[in-house]
Amino acid sequence: MLFNSYIFLFAFLPVLLIVYYGLLRTIPARNGWLTVMSYLFYGWWNPLFCLLMLASTASDYVIGKQLYRTESAWGRKVLITLTVMINLSVLGFFKYYNFVVANLNELFVGLHLPMQAPILEIVLPIGISFYIFESLSYTIDIYRREVKPAKNLIDFFCFISLFPHLVAGPIMRYVDLDRQLKGRTHSEGKFALGIVFFTVGMVKKLVLADTVAPVADALFNQSSAASVIDAWAGVLAYTMQIYFDFSAYSDMAVGLGLMLGFEIIQNFNSPYQSVSVQDFWRRWHISLSSWLRDYLYLPLGGNRKGPRRTYVNLILVMLLGGLWHGASWTFVVWGLYHGVLQAIERWMGPRHPLKQLPVWGQKVATFGLVMVGWVFFRATSFGAAGRVLTNMVGLTHGKEIVPRGALGPLTIAILVLCLVISTSTRNLWQRPIRLDLRTGLACSVALVVCIFLMLTKTNSPFLYFQF
Repeated sequence: MLFNSYIFLFAFLPVLLIVYYGLLRTIPARNGWLTVMSYLFYGWWNPLFCLLMLASTASDYVIGKQLYRTESAWGRKVLITLTVMINLSVLGFFKYYNFVVANLNELFVGLHLPMQAPILEIVLPIGISFYIFESLSYTIDIYRREVKPAKNLIDFFCFISLFPHLVAGPIMRYVDLDRQLKGRTHSEGKFALGIVFFTVGMVKKLVLADTVAPVADALFNQSSAASVIDAWAGVLAYTMQIYFDFSAYSDMAVGLGLMLGFEIIQNFNSPYQSVSVQDFWRRWHISLSSWLRDYLYLPLGGNRKGPRRTYVNLILVMLLGGLWHGASWTFVVWGLYHGVLQAIERWMGPRHPLKQLPVWGQKVATFGLVMVGWVFFRATSFGAAGRVLTNMVGLTHGKEIVPRGALGPLTIAILVLCLVISTSTRNLWQRPIRLDLRTGLACSVALVVCIFLMLTKTNSPFLYFQF
């Protein structure tokens, strides 16, 4: 089920809220209702996905309880190893089995070995990377004695399945929601603020991201060379699309959480205003960046084992972060690219060329480096990525490939607006939001416009659903 769909806006959400506020009074009852509705929300695509999430959640709930009760170091290591293996095996099978098998088969062919492993028709469950990481953080934090296990099954199931952040984040940790699951405040002000966040997310998705998306698709979905202008327009369009699409989901998740009394963490902090690649990763997909830091980078030694080990750790963590996004070598290269850039920044320190520029120059240069990275992220192959990059520097004589309809005056205006908003303005978290009549009217008009756009366009899934 999509946030930007009629079934969600005019059926699911009203029923959820009417029962939540009209019939239920206690937090346990409301948590139970949220869990049921969250499974309905998730199972709308494929009910079988619910069974997988149900089994994964139950497994970590049981192991988490036992892990907390176990005193022996050996027993605790066995349990944490077991839960890590279960979670990564589930994620690995559904997300990486065919990728690994396909590469093995190519290796067998290259070595002239008469072996071929079977390729399976595996449907990737939506949001599996997000809820597996959330569940993993729960048991790891119990192992570290940083949190206590959930007191009851409903609270833990509600934590994992809570629909606002279920399929595309932010990646929440149990420590973020523990107290809120036991007791949270509901108020008109909180609900109104939730509507503001949700509305801003709708506008980002339907007005901004979906408008520039055809320009990016026109570049990346064709195989012939493009003109320099079209190449830059397409890459810039994707740069804007992925930010406004993903941050839209995060804003809508925060908004829906506030309507239900939950405070969901910030996932973006104006990433295209970063002054370095390291700064970019402190601002982009914050919940994933902090997860990788706390559960991979620091356990690997962080920066505590000397400069060389630090550089290796940075590169390895970013490489794995790229692979988390998808089973493709282009994602691996994207992660490696960002890891190397961060390692170089850390190695050179104040001697880095970026540091010699004024602040605005650092922002422009960082934005350019991030744009180059998005080419690998969006391209379906190295050949496609290479073609786009060579088109961008004018090494090929390409033809115009972006249709005039896709890059008309309105689209150009929206693309420029996206650029200005993302690079020059404060985000929603940094603004004082006045919950007055003017804000209410603005949200009402914006929602009407978004609903009209839903009438005239085919609903498009959020980009991060595929991860």
